[in-house]
Formats: sequence, structure tokens, C-alpha cells
Amino acid sequence: MKTRFLLLPCLLAATPSFAQSAQSAAGLERVADHDDEIVVTANREARPADTVGQAVTVLDTATIEQRQAVVVSDLLRQTPGVTVTRNGGPGTSTGVNIRGADSDQTVALIDGVKLNDPSSPGGGFNFGNLLIGNIARIEVLRGAQSVLWGSQAIGGVVNLITRQPTEDLAINARAEGGSFGTGQAFANVSGKAGPVSASIGGGYFTTDGISAYAPGREADGYRNYGANGSVAVALAEGVSVDVRGFYANGRTEIDGFPAPSFTFGDTREYGDSEQWTGYTGLNAALFDGRFRNRIGYAHTQSNRTNTDPDGTPTETFRGKGRNDRIDYQGSFDLTDAVFATFGVEREVSRFTTASYGGPAATGRARLLGVYGQLAVTPVENLTLTGGVRHDDHNVFGGATVFSGSGVWSPNRGNTVLRASYSEGFKAPTLYQLQSEYGNALLTPERSRGWDAGITQRGLDGAVEASATWFDRTSRDLIVFVSCPRNGTGICAGRPNGTYDNIQRAEARGLEFALRLRPVEAFTVAAAYTWLEAENRSAGTANFGRRLPRRPSDSLTVNADYRFPFGLATGATVTMVGDSFDNASNARRLDGYVLTDLRASFPVTGRVEVYGRVENLFDERYQTIFQYGTPGRAAYGGVRVRY
Repeated sequence: MKTRFLLLPCLLAATPSFAQSAQSAAGLERVADHDDEIVVTANREARPADTVGQAVTVLDTATIEQRQAVVVSDLLRQTPGVTVTRNGGPGTSTGVNIRGADSDQTVALIDGVKLNDPSSPGGGFNFGNLLIGNIARIEVLRGAQSVLWGSQAIGGVVNLITRQPTEDLAINARAEGGSFGTGQAFANVSGKAGPVSASIGGGYFTTDGISAYAPGREADGYRNYGANGSVAVALAEGVSVDVRGFYANGRTEIDGFPAPSFTFGDTREYGDSEQWTGYTGLNAALFDGRFRNRIGYAHTQSNRTNTDPDGTPTETFRGKGRNDRIDYQGSFDLTDAVFATFGVEREVSRFTTASYGGPAATGRARLLGVYGQLAVTPVENLTLTGGVRHDDHNVFGGATVFSGSGVWSPNRGNTVLRASYSEGFKAPTLYQLQSEYGNALLTPERSRGWDAGITQRGLDGAVEASATWFDRTSRDLIVFVSCPRNGTGICAGRPNGTYDNIQRAEARGLEFALRLRPVEAFTVAAAYTWLEAENRSAGTANFGRRLPRRPSDSLTVNADYRFPFGLATGATVTMVGDSFDNASNARRLDGYVLTDLRASFPVTGRVEVYGRVENLFDERYQTIFQYGTPGRAAYGGVRVRY
């Protein structure tokens, strides 16, 4: 893992001769097997790392395999500015907060396609079902990114890139097993034949799990199977067609609130989830590759049901969310020192939900967005970037956001100074607008923030340190409002409650990253975050209190050493400070320290065995009150490459 604060020098010299956007196969192929020298999320196009000005953390293929993580959220919590909460073991509901923003204010992408569930109240993405599987790269972009990525991008963006087509035939497979009756197997095949290149993979994961209810005795298992595929066809020089898909199906056993006491405890409940993601696009590069165009269509669909075998009725929830997006993106190198990105997006969202056999709530909304960003290098080593976006929503109207940044290096990248200002917005969800609790008068959640930082590199790359201060104010946050019977105003006709734009929050903090490589075989990487996230809703009982589940301190240290005979060893130590479980700060969650050990050994040039011990000291902790977390566990497996 490397965290970079990046500089934009000469642009044209790095420009490819064909379209390489964040959604095109060419762009994804370019970054899938690279380290952090190239990024694709910051400008919505694959660019050399010194051509963008934001804070980006890259987890490349080597880092992902080295850490041996199973679920994506376990890797994300090791990056600066990110905290993770989960209500149980693998597969349970998982939130990812960036710089203290709500999890629903994090944009999640897979191969550049936005993932969100319109049937969920907050409209965000549940990271619980997201396994590493055939993911080859993760880019975490911190700070508001609504100019290029639209609604929800208040905290930041997480882009997950699957294994992409390769020039030669390549096979990657692995299988492992271990504690809690856990087993998994994944494989991917990629290659190229004439103008057609393809990558296809799939996998299966199962575990007996742990009790989601922390004091419980009944284990709650999880199983997941999925597939990924990508096909690209070169039609002519600079013209290509992409078709991609991603599918995941999971069943998660959960605990609930059984009769007659209706208090949290062991139950036989379980949830089924199914997610479809599909994309097709046409790419065309003009003027010797200086003007790159892409037009695409993306479809995402989430189907969820919850079942209680002991309840009446047995089906307690059913939800279906669907997004259909059509978009155009253009990237133009106007001169050697001026680079423009612009586009238009049209999204139609639909949802249907029903609980306990009751009447279904349905809704539909249309969001049309236009954006543009210009990066200029007026003098060597100084880059100025600015962007604007406007979205029109068929219910609440319009939202406009701006961003701007300046980056300067006095010594060709050894020292980098930067400052930026960015705005974000999150459209009200279909559930908040059109469910039985809906309020059609809601307006978007909005944020304004800035950051400033410095990165210092030395000793020919053996040392790299960075520090960033950030500050963000969020307003018009949407919260659920309880209503009295025969209420008036916003509560009129809403005896069960409704939603309103009444909350305000502030978050500020310091992100620090350090990377040491004193010798080629030994690497130490550390990431520390100090965070102060507060409720600033004047006149409320919780004014001035800390936002729930936002620890003030978090630190992760990774150390890895490879012996001359091939054995690779490593350790990860994660420290998370105290936090509060509720908005009133009446219930404290104690901090914790986790220690993981790992090792791998190449049996041959194509076969590697590996193993790890997680939570070595069997730490007992909770990220959500009364929800269990795994204790000490051991796993072993084999990885094959061809």
C-alpha cells in the first residue's frame, strides 16, 4: 500500500493513443497490474500518478496478495482516514467511513461503475458481501469528489478493479481453509485472441461463522458465490467496445429480537442478497489520441430478502433496487499543459420494498448531471485544477458543486505542498423521498471542505512521509424524525415518522502516512488518523457531541520481510481508539488492538503456499454495541499462477 499526494506536470507526454477512461477496458487494464505510478479514479481516466492533485491510496495486486485479507473492508481499514464498522462476522452489514463522513456518503465503484442500493434507506453500498475474490486493485480517493463522481461522494471514493484481460493466457487460482469452518476457492482466466481480449473468473466462500449477537452461543454462518467477466473488442485503430459484468449471491445468518421479550439475542433469521452489475461502452480516440471519448450504459440491481423461520410471516423484508445509467465522457489534451475532462450522465433509479407481508412501497427518480474539470500547469511544477458540476433531479430540483486545488513542488517531487477546496452533495434516496416515511420536500445533503498537506521523499525512495490536515462542514443532513399522533407541519399525516434536513456536522483531522524500505527485502508502512467528528445541529440535545462510531485515533502498522530463500513473513498491528455507539454519547465502545501474522513460500515458480493467524492475542472488541467479532483464527491455502 502506498499513499501519494500527486503532482501534475507535463500532460501530453503521458497521454495514451486510445481511450483509457475509468470505465474503459483499456484504462482498467493499464492500472490493474501496476503499483501507484498510475491511477484511474482521480481524473476518471488512467493517468500517471504525477498528473493528479488529490490524496490517493493504492492497494495493488502485490499488496492485496501479501496481506491475505478475505473481505475488502479489512484492507480498507488499514488506509489513512478510513474506519470500518460491522455487525458480526463476514457477510454482515458493513459500513466504510472516510474522514468521518457517513458510510452512505462513500461512493463505491467496481471497474468504474457506481454501486449503490436504491432500496436501502440511506442508498449506500453494503461492503459486507464484498470479498477480495478476483479483485486485483483498490484505489481510495479521500475528500469530496462530487464534481467527477456525483451524488454521495462527500467522504470519498473507493474503486475496486477486478482482474482485467491480458495479452497472454494467464490463470490465477487459489484455495484456502481454516477456523470457524471456513473455506474458499477462486479462479480467473484471461487472455487475448486477435482483436478480442477477455477475463473471466468466479469463486465460492463459506464459513460457519460466529454469533452476530456477541454474548450468543449460536454461530451465524455465511456463504457467497460470484462471477466476474470482461470482454473488449478492438474494432479499429482507437475504436473499441467493452462488455463487463459482476455477480454476487450471498446468504448471511443473522441475529434479531425474538418474542416474547423482543430484546437482542440468538435467532434463526437469515438474509439473502443478490447483486448484478453490467456495463457496455464504446470508446473512440480522435486527433492522434488527444481527444478521447466514451459512451456507455451501466445497469446495477440489488435483490434482498430477510427470513425468520420462527416468525409469522416468515418473510420479514423484501427489497429490490435498480439503477440504469447512460453517460458520455470526453478527455481532451488541449495543449501540452492543459487537460480537460467533461461529460454528461443520466441515471434512473427504482426501488420496491415490503416488510412482514405488508403493502409494497415503490418509487422512481431521474438524475441528470453535467460536469467539467480543467487542469493547467502555468509554470513547471505548479498545477492548478478546477471543476464544476450541476445535477438536475426530477423531485428536488438542482444541485451545483465546485472544486479547486493547487499543487507545487520546489524540487521535482521530493517535496510536495498542496491545498484544495471541494464541495460534495448527496441526493435524497428514493426511500427517504417516496416510501411510507418519505418527504418529497427534502433537499440534498451538502458539504464544503478543504485540506492542506505535505509529502517528503528521501534517500532514493527509502523514506516517504506525508501529513494532511482536513476540515469539512456538512449541512442539510437527512435524519429520521419521530412524529406524535395527530402531528402538524412536517409530521402531518405521518404518525410513524418521516425524514427531514435538520442535521449539521463538522469533521476535522490529521492523516499521517510513513513508508520505510531500508533494504529491498524489508518494508514498513504505517497509517495514522486523528479525527474529531461532531454533531453541530444547534438547538438539539446532541449538539457538540461526537458522531457515533468515529474513533478519535486509529493506527495501522504493516511490516514485511522476504528471506533470500523465498520465505515471506509479515505482521499487521491495528490500533483503534475509543468511540461512542450512539448519538447521545451515552454508550462507549472501548478501543482495541489487533495483531495478525502471515507467511508465504513459493514451492515452485507457479505454486505458492501461504498461511496467517488473525487476532493473535484473541482480543475481545466490538465496533457496534453487542455485535460479535471474530477471535483468534488460523488459515492456510495455496495459490497457483500460470
